[in-house]
Amino acid sequence: MRRAVWLCLVLGACSAMRSAPPSPYTPASQAEHNTTLAERLTREAADLIATGIEAAEKLLRKALAHDLYFGPAHNNLGVVFLKRGLRYEAAGEFEWAQKLMPGHPDPRVNLALLLDQVGRTEEALASYSAALESSPNYLPAIQGLALTTLRTGRDHPKLQEWLATIAMRGETKVWREWALGLQTSRGL
Repeated sequence: MRRAVWLCLVLGACSAMRSAPPSPYTPASQAEHNTTLAERLTREAADLIATGIEAAEKLLRKALAHDLYFGPAHNNLGVVFLKRGLRYEAAGEFEWAQKLMPGHPDPRVNLALLLDQVGRTEEALASYSAALESSPNYLPAIQGLALTTLRTGRDHPKLQEWLATIAMRGETKVWREWALGLQTSRGL
């Protein structure tokens, strides 16, 4: 009788373990590894980051449960954490994303934004520069470098070039007008 009760308890525990959702830290042999699903969930979350940050975070955590090594999900989760003021957690996610996406500039730009927010200007400039090394014409990195350089009263040999680039193809009208105004005021 005791063996039957013990067997029922063991089988019940095993069944409960199989039905529990996988965590991002479940070994690959136990978790459902599905990069396609992780990619879809990450895209859905990206559409929600501006309007539904909690829902976006849930989707990104689900994406990472399906593929812990999906860099864009880590990058976007870092953005969610940054928006929520969780800087340490954001930095960790951006570091993960950089390692998983070595040639992509987004995690470096996002980390630079974070570093600039916490007053680590030198490291922010280095991170923006690293983003430009991986993608030489990446506009967010150019904009970040120009803004941080000017805000801190520095000069850079490429500042004129950056401002010209932003004036021509800045991400928004505000960026383009900002660069044009600086070019005019500096006589460039």
